[in-house]
Amino acid sequence: QVQLVESGGGLVQAGDSLRLSCAASGRTFGTYAMGWFRQAPGKEREFVATISRSGGVTYYADSVKGRFTISRDFAKNTVYLQMNSLKPEDTAVYYCAADTSSWGRFNEYEYSYWGQGTQVTVSS
Repeated sequence: QVQLVESGGGLVQAGDSLRLSCAASGRTFGTYAMGWFRQAPGKEREFVATISRSGGVTYYADSVKGRFTISRDFAKNTVYLQMNSLKPEDTAVYYCAADTSSWGRFNEYEYSYWGQGTQVTVSS
């Protein structure tokens, strides 16, 4: 089992950057692929990015490709989401999640553990 705590959200202007962090408890961090999802008001939760168990493979939603970067630090048991060139449509609650697969998947229902979320608001 792993517990996840997100941080780093906030209110920024369009074009700004933010880095989200997701700290994982326990010694099993390296056994999970990790993902970031987001949910905007009135919308379903959607996939943002995922990183493999090893950290060597990443995938991104088309809407964030080229602007967001997912990474993980095994020494700190933390996964990051670097968000650049933010747009108002990036406004959402961002969640990190742990997946028992090796590669990370796009479907939220495949993820076993979730953080509580962190709010990102981008003003125009």
